[in-house]
Parts: sequence; C-alpha cells; structure tokens
Amino acid sequence: MLLRLLLLICAPLCEPTGLFLTASPSRPTEGKSMTLACKTFPQKLDGQHQFRFYKDNLALGLDWNSFPELQIPAAWKEDSGSYWCEAKSMQQKVTRSPRVLIEVHRVPISNVSLKIQPPDGHLVEGEKLVLVCLVAEGTGDITFFWYKGALGLNLEVKTQRSLMAQFEIPAVTESDAEQYYCAADNSFGPRLSELVSITVKIPVSRPVLTLTALRAQVVVGDVVQLHCEARRGSPPIQYWFYHEDVTLKNSSAPSGGGVSFNLSLTAEHSGNYFCEAKNGRRVQRSEVVPLNITGPAEDRKELLTSGAIGIVGFITMAILFCCWLKRKIGRRSARDPPRNPPSPAPQESNYLNSQAPGQLQPEYENVNLVSGDKIYSLVYCVQQEQHSAVDKPPGIHTEDKDSLDIYSRLKKADLTDVDYEDAM
Repeated sequence: MLLRLLLLICAPLCEPTGLFLTASPSRPTEGKSMTLACKTFPQKLDGQHQFRFYKDNLALGLDWNSFPELQIPAAWKEDSGSYWCEAKSMQQKVTRSPRVLIEVHRVPISNVSLKIQPPDGHLVEGEKLVLVCLVAEGTGDITFFWYKGALGLNLEVKTQRSLMAQFEIPAVTESDAEQYYCAADNSFGPRLSELVSITVKIPVSRPVLTLTALRAQVVVGDVVQLHCEARRGSPPIQYWFYHEDVTLKNSSAPSGGGVSFNLSLTAEHSGNYFCEAKNGRRVQRSEVVPLNITGPAEDRKELLTSGAIGIVGFITMAILFCCWLKRKIGRRSARDPPRNPPSPAPQESNYLNSQAPGQLQPEYENVNLVSGDKIYSLVYCVQQEQHSAVDKPPGIHTEDKDSLDIYSRLKKADLTDVDYEDAM
C-alpha cells in the first residue's frame, strides 16, 4: 500500500519535462546520410518508452520503435520538410516534440568533362562512338545535355541521379566528324565541358586499275601508264602496284584520288597486273588486268617485209614453172606419133579465146584440145631488143626472134641446158 502511494506521488515527477527533435548534421546535404533523434530535457527517457517520427504529418516507419533515433541513408532535396517525434510511456501516455524545419541542401555541379570512346577520337565509318559526360561534384537529379558543333546542335537529354551519363552513336558516318561537348545542371544552372574533336575516316573502296598505251597492241619498248584509284576513301591513301605478285611501285595520295606511273615495257612485262589501296586497317585490291606484249616494232616491220618478199618470189617462181611445164607438155605432144590420121592443117584460127594479132597482151593462153590427144598452146611473144651473140644458143639465127625469146626465158629459169631441145 505504501509502495503504490509512492509511485502515485513520483509518477508526475518521473514524466519528462520536455521532448524535442534534433537532426545530424544540422545542415544536411544531398546524397549524405541524416540522423533524426528524439530527446528529452533535462533527463533521459528510460528503455520503457517507444518512439515514432513524422514528416509533414506522415509517419516514418511502420510502427512504434524502442530506439529513439531514425537514420536516413541518403537525404535528397525532396527530403526537406517539417519533422517531429513522439514518445509513449508504459502508461500509454504520448508526448510530442515541437516541429523542426529541416532543409536538405543541394551541392552545385562543378568540373564537367566529356570523355569519348575510343579515347583518341579517331573512328572508321560504321564504328560506335560513346560520349560520356562526367561531373566531379553535384548532388540531386542531374540533367545531362550533349551537343554537336560549336553552335550547339542538341543531340540528347538525360536526367538521372548520377555523376555520369553516356550517349552513343551506334554507327558513325562521315557527317559525324565534328566537335562535341556536354553540359550538366542540377538547378543551379548548366555547367559546360570542353570541346572534343571527333574524326571519321572513310575506308577505301575497291580500287580500279587502268593501263593506258598509245596503241591497242603494245610491243617491247612502248611506254604504258598504270593508274590506280579508289573512288571513295579518306586521305591520305597509300597505293601499291603489282606485276604477278611482285611489287613494282608504291605511292601515296595525300589529298585523295589516284596515282600513276609510267612503265617502259620489256618482254618480261607480259602478264597480270593489279593494285592495292589502304588508308586504315583494311586493304582493298583491284581486279586483275592482263597485258600481252609482242616483239619490237622494228622486228615486226622487218618480218613483214621479208615475208612479203618471200611470198612474191615464191609466186613468181611458181608462175614461171607452170609456164614452162605447159610449153613442154605441148611440144612433146606435138612430136608424139598421132593415134589417128592427121587432120588437115587449119587455115584460120578456130579458138574462141584467141585474139587478133594487134591485141596480143598475155604471153600464154589457155591450153586447148583440138583432136585426138594433141594439145596446142597459144604463145604470143613480144619482140625483145636484139640479143647479143654471146647469149645466142647454137643453131638459132639472130633473125629467129621467137626462138631467141624462148631461149632467153628458159635460161632465166635455168632450163636451157636440158630442156631447150625438148621445148623446141
């Protein structure tokens, strides 16, 4: 009975005289942790009390807790507001602290930079370009911007709670070769990065090899111009010329386009030619161009001249031989005994292909069959100048112009010693 009386007397004295809320740190910043504590003055609350924390009339946590502190791992700008706490005793008596206004401060952005991948900024058409915007300091939601060119063509905008963000161009083209920069803002105003240059190299296309000469059929000693050109590709372009896999020459085109060189031909230069072009990691090869080379032009002229002379000589000898053979056959046929009685000698020419004496032009006419097996040939001899006595054969008088002319012709054919008599 006495104990109960003492508790009733001491109960009011044991109640806290004051309850208040504190925040640590007192000036919290975004991204940092913040601790709320419910405290009494002038004495501490015993372990039999339970606590609850509130922000803007909303309870933080699910239920009452015996621990008088609440930790917020990372405070953000939206965590700013009016806070208080409550304490409940074993007798279910609830004590409320005064409201405390807590403002979470945002750190301005500083040191914005733009990093690129690949780091050197040199890309080949079709490769991926990554633009990474970095912030050294800054809290809260940060809005990132990417710009192309000095005039600032906006490419992309992203907002995220991070100190970095990236923008990608999956496959660059020649038009993507430009200067780039980025910006970041977290409500204190945008901060800009430095300009970064990007170069995009166009791979060389398959080159075209052309061989140019003064004539269609080249010969030894001619000069042929070899020209190799890749119609597409960023300069500088390196070229190589090959003859049957053997390097003839290499040359560079600093401003793009093609290159040429002249080749003085020898007989060994016949074969296949091709060229290669390169302006980066890839090498492109042209199609194969064949080249056929004949002998020198002088040799061809001599060959044609000698061949023509030989042909003319052969034809001349063939004509002479045929003429001699026809006359010989005619003479021998005349001396052979006739198989039939001789026919009366004709008084006039009965040949349809004969000509009047004043129109004698060919030396020999067609061979004609008159009767039986006798064969006659018409021979017209043009009167030649007087032969000397040295050329006259025995038994032929100078006045016998026809016999002398026949002998001269046979002598030219080297037939006089054997066949003259037969020819007569």
